[in-house]
Amino acid sequence: MSKLDSVVSGEWLASQLTNSNLVIVDCRFRLGNLDWGYEQYLTRHIQGAYYLNLDSDLSSPVTQHGGRHPLPDLSLFAEKLGAMGITLGETLVVAYDDLRLAFAARFWWLLRYLGHEQVAVLDGGWNAWENQGYPTSNTIPEAKLGQFAPQPRHDWIVDLEGVKHRKIQPQTRLIDSRDGDRYRGEIEPIDPIAGHIPGAINSPWKQVTDEQGYILPVTAQRELWENCSIEDEIIVYCGSGVTACVNLLSMELAGIQGAKLYPGGWSDWCSYLV
Repeated sequence: MSKLDSVVSGEWLASQLTNSNLVIVDCRFRLGNLDWGYEQYLTRHIQGAYYLNLDSDLSSPVTQHGGRHPLPDLSLFAEKLGAMGITLGETLVVAYDDLRLAFAARFWWLLRYLGHEQVAVLDGGWNAWENQGYPTSNTIPEAKLGQFAPQPRHDWIVDLEGVKHRKIQPQTRLIDSRDGDRYRGEIEPIDPIAGHIPGAINSPWKQVTDEQGYILPVTAQRELWENCSIEDEIIVYCGSGVTACVNLLSMELAGIQGAKLYPGGWSDWCSYLV
């Protein structure tokens, strides 16, 4: 296909495994065990897939402010993309994980933020691929030579000051993507303070998929955002700019353009309240 859709099926991906212009990226990860995803990758992964770690590849080091998963250093990230054979604007890229797109969507959003549109997530992720008996391997593919010169779309992100200023505007819709109990401040398993940014409404990221990790139909995606109009400025956040990207994927599928990410999320916001 000339234009890669944002979501691809296992059937389609399996048919493309010999495509020299395709790069597959394994994004499996667990917050409580930073090496778990790579260990799983070494055991078995989709044939030909490379691995990227949320903490060390899809994020930059944590500082006092900026959230738990700041956006990666663009030059270092571009080097990693090139070493996987990704050329800006040309290579077809498919990302997957095993947690309802929580981490694959971050990679999907990052590539598009950097100007690369030819990227998709795998519907159903690793679990669907494995259950359907498609090819797997424990072989680590060799490094390649791609040419990735980032072209960041700076207007796709909003920092803390931007959120403070814009959230009081009548046409701004500030979306908290975390689970409802965290949004309501009933629990907070990660950050030092519970609650949400004043004025934010809640749309949990897990609503985008079913329990098996399959994307819900486009009609369901549109229903999630039926209270957002084309005149609204939409800013999406979560704990640290990761699972919010699942909601941004949903908006893309629903035909909603221009939504922005607050990468620091609640972890950045509450760091100024401690």
